[in-house]
Formats: sequence, structure tokens, C-alpha cells
Amino acid sequence: MAGFSHLDAQGNANMVDVSAKDVTLREARARSRVEMSAQTLAQILSGSASKGDVLAVARVAGIQAAKRTWELIPLCHSLPLDKVEVHFEQQGEGVLEVSALCRTRASTGVEMEALTAVSVAALTVYDMCKAVDRAMVIRDTCLIEKSGGRSGHYRRDDD
Repeated sequence: MAGFSHLDAQGNANMVDVSAKDVTLREARARSRVEMSAQTLAQILSGSASKGDVLAVARVAGIQAAKRTWELIPLCHSLPLDKVEVHFEQQGEGVLEVSALCRTRASTGVEMEALTAVSVAALTVYDMCKAVDRAMVIRDTCLIEKSGGRSGHYRRDDD
């Protein structure tokens, strides 16, 4: 099973041993998009959604999710996060982009924390607005950039 670090030689799930890796500054950025009606997005951005400040709640949910990634993804290491940021930006009519930055000084990367942050923030937007717009779609969740560690710098080509 060469190439899959979370599988042993027999193909069994395996938590990667990072004890020999150097502790370095590591950073990851991820994004997700929530597509919805223009009216729903206008309510979110104006703060007039019936459940309250959707973006504030979704931001806190994303930060909390990043901090608990190791409890949600079975083979992730627990990481001492130094920074988690979650941002929202309108991307055209009816599209809300959720982005996250996670930073740590550790022996493994923070890609999963950034991806978990945007996923849970997007799900929170959906949860808070589903009563008015059940047709919302969450898509394009991906890693945008990562730095630090042995594998070096990665930046998604289409961003």
C-alpha cells in the first residue's frame, strides 16, 4: 500500500508515527462554498436571518471544529493550534465562500483542521438557514494551500 500513509503493509488502518518528524511552523488554508438563493444570502449578509447572526455562529462553529478535528477524524493527531481564522465572502449571486486558515508549531500538518473548519462552518450556515432555503448546496470543499514540514509548500493551481 505504498503512498497511503494511513495504511500499514497489510492494508490495515494505521495512525502515522510522527515522533521522528521535526516540529516546524505549519499552516493550511481551505475553502468551501455554500450556494443558495440570492434572498437567503442577502438575509445572512444583512444580519436579518430569523435565527440571528449566521456568520458569527458559523465562525465559532468552524473554529471549534478545527480544535476538535482529532476527535472527529479517527487517525488525526491532536494538535496545539496557534491560530484559527474563519472568513466569509460573497462570491457572485447566491454564493457564500467560507475560508479558513489554521496554524501550528507541530510535527504534522494542519490540513485536516482547515478542511474541518470550513466544512463545519458551511454546515452551520446550512443548519441556520434550512428553514428558508432547503435547496442550498455545499460544494468545492478543498485545500487551497499548505506550508511547513517535509513535503514543503503546496498551492492549488486553480486558485
